[in-house]
Amino acid sequence: MTRLEQVTAKALERLNHDRYLLTKAVGRRAEELNGGAAPLVDMDVKKHKATDIAIHEIAEGKLHIEKED
Repeated sequence: MTRLEQVTAKALERLNHDRYLLTKAVGRRAEELNGGAAPLVDMDVKKHKATDIAIHEIAEGKLHIEKED
């Protein structure tokens, strides 16, 4: 598995290096995962934190994130 720092850098790249947007998106997705949503990547919810799964989903382009106005 790749290091979390590398995955986070890739996720930031996908969001035009907007750390605030990444933080907000990871938080929302982690809540969904903790609420029972199925992960969009091949990671076990019981073995990995919801935030780590969310970052992987964003880095791999599995989630469409839009900036709110």
